[in-house]
Amino acid sequence: MNTAEVLKEIIEQRRSIFPKDYTETGISQEIIDEILNSATFAPNHKRTKPWRFKIFRGDEKAKLALEMQEIYQSTQAPQVFLEKKYQDIGFKINKADTIMSIVVNFSSLVPEWEEIAAVSMAVQNMYLTCTANKIGCYWSSPKLVDHLKNTLQIEENQKCLGLFYMGNIE
Repeated sequence: MNTAEVLKEIIEQRRSIFPKDYTETGISQEIIDEILNSATFAPNHKRTKPWRFKIFRGDEKAKLALEMQEIYQSTQAPQVFLEKKYQDIGFKINKADTIMSIVVNFSSLVPEWEEIAAVSMAVQNMYLTCTANKIGCYWSSPKLVDHLKNTLQIEENQKCLGLFYMGNIE
């Protein structure tokens, strides 16, 4: 198969695959590094490289799950709080092998939409690299991430665009 055919196949196979479908098998650090490296090849105007990723694995991931559950509980009025949603937040985070926060860093050198587009392209590169490595993944952008400024050490010129969940599917 030539390069164009391989690329076409990977693009056509790219899907959002959710934590419920992940296996217990961990993702090697080598593949995590490959996924992150692929993100850095996204086009970005004036070479601002506006993407910032923080990796959550192991204990840090478990702490993130608890924090997200606490944020959900503290931001919901008792009459709209759903125990199932609270449990689902913890389940999804804990079931994923690795989670990356997706943060855009606004440089003021180009319009903000260009920085967001560059980050989105970086995430697409991660999606394609995950697909090529048979890693399930998806980008989630719950409103709860707006409350993670301290955990993610978000600066004034930054915004969290969501979380990227990853897990083995074979």
